[in-house]
Amino acid sequence: MRLALYQPDIPQNTGAMIRLAACLGVGLDIIEPCGFVWSDRHLRRAGMDYLDRITPLRHPSWRSFREARRAAGGRLILLTTKGSIPHTRFAFQAGDCLLLGRESAGVPDEVHEAADARVRVPMSAGLRSINVALAAAIVLGEALRQTDGFPEEEG
Repeated sequence: MRLALYQPDIPQNTGAMIRLAACLGVGLDIIEPCGFVWSDRHLRRAGMDYLDRITPLRHPSWRSFREARRAAGGRLILLTTKGSIPHTRFAFQAGDCLLLGRESAGVPDEVHEAADARVRVPMSAGLRSINVALAAAIVLGEALRQTDGFPEEEG
């Protein structure tokens, strides 16, 4: 299981998702360009010492990410408010890569079309969206539950 962030805008959200990926033992891809300087202090603050526990794969473009995904295999699952199925009714697989869009603009049509599936988090009517880091946690938790992919607890 992997998380992929498409051109993230907000370093605090990216740091939170780095922390999430580290704690849950999943890989992380960053599709550039980012909307902030990678060494930004806000990224370090949100990611805390977890930034030393995971090495995100940084891709210079959508095209380079797509080439890497083709080589790695597995499905690309886009989390989007325009998703056709709630994440709770989707059957996740261990090799899935969960793709999240930019906080400010989501993803372009080209990325929507490239996804193998588009899922959404069910929300109350009339509300626009859930914070991208929270959406990542909600959907990743369900995907790991379904695939028995949570890390082994020590103790």
